[in-house]
Amino acid sequence: MDMDWIKHFPELTSIDDQAWKSVSHQAQYMQVKQGTVLFRDGEPCNAYVLVLSGCVRVQKMDAQGHEMVLYRIEEGQNCILTTTCMLGKRPYPAEGIVETDADLILLSLQDFNHALSHSDGFRQFVMASIGGRVCDLMLLLEDVAFGRMDARLANMLMKHAHTSKSSILHYTHRRVALELGTAREVISRLLKDFERKGLVQLSRNQIEITNIEKLQQLATTDR
Repeated sequence: MDMDWIKHFPELTSIDDQAWKSVSHQAQYMQVKQGTVLFRDGEPCNAYVLVLSGCVRVQKMDAQGHEMVLYRIEEGQNCILTTTCMLGKRPYPAEGIVETDADLILLSLQDFNHALSHSDGFRQFVMASIGGRVCDLMLLLEDVAFGRMDARLANMLMKHAHTSKSSILHYTHRRVALELGTAREVISRLLKDFERKGLVQLSRNQIEITNIEKLQQLATTDR
């Protein structure tokens, strides 16, 4: 296949051993549409996933139907959950949903294992990816366990406003709850409180930040 895809992963371009070269030429390209379930909780893991473009959301759902976003996989990243499942020979413990149309590169389980065993460069890439993502997940765990929900909500609104360069966020309360790993009712109550304080203006499927200075103060409140 066309090897231009590898330019999205600078660490992989410098690997020149034969094992990696052989495996990289066997990689499969896949286009997936928004809303596609890439993998489900309990399914076997059969391919190593690299994202060329778009975004895949990895989330966990409990028995009561509550969801929590674990992380997102974006351009130039790989799925750490897929990696650990392949290494541990375990099924997926969460689900991956394509959040925006995405272009993916897939390495079969056989090719992944071959490169891991025979390519020092690829093995280093995999281990470094695991280390980075584990640190991200530890920060998420700390935030969920010890963070004040009002400060976490304020921080999330600030981050998305900065990313989108807009004070208006087209989010439902359910989506915000999913992002923060809590119940929709909790988010609705907090947003109503924010509105009473003049921090936001609420309308259907929309949150408008009306006092960014006070919201920033709340977002940085000591825990």
